[in-house]
Amino acid sequence: MDDRLKRQLDFSLELDKEKNVFRQTHLSGHGRSENDAEHAWHMAVMAYVLREYSNAPVDIAKVMLMCLIHDVVEIDAGDTYAYDADSLKTQKAREDAAKERIFSLLPDDQRSELIALFDEFEAYETAESKFAHAMDNLQPLMLNHSNDGDDWRRHSVTSEQIYGRQRKTALGSEKLFEVVDDIIKENIGKGNIKA
Repeated sequence: MDDRLKRQLDFSLELDKEKNVFRQTHLSGHGRSENDAEHAWHMAVMAYVLREYSNAPVDIAKVMLMCLIHDVVEIDAGDTYAYDADSLKTQKAREDAAKERIFSLLPDDQRSELIALFDEFEAYETAESKFAHAMDNLQPLMLNHSNDGDDWRRHSVTSEQIYGRQRKTALGSEKLFEVVDDIIKENIGKGNIKA
């Protein structure tokens, strides 16, 4: 086997570890905790299905790949809960170190390509990254809503925290933010989210 193929296969096997990174969000129907790989897959399919609601035209294949790789770094860095202020302070440093190690398993050209894509997602400047982030925000919100707000109640999440994260959804899709806003208001009314 040549070195290029070996490195590609090593990276592909490394990705399997993402299935063991569990998130705070639970599967719909009050299921078990969701893992990062399921989250990424769900986001990618959602991006394709909901692409017509992007604020701007996007390269949907690029958006889907962003969705699929955005949490690969959590293999090393672990999942950072969206509303954990202390963990958020160290998230970038942990994820940057993980990005270098994990993507460096690949041949140099693919390493550079995926790091650039990851960095584009993180920078939140292109239409593709904004729409991918809208999926990253919408997907767990939908799961929390489908579970009657259990995860929000468990962590005593406030409307200010959720809106702080979800307002950025409008940068990728104003239409989907309208849905998000309705879901948040409904859950505040039910007492699932602290006002």
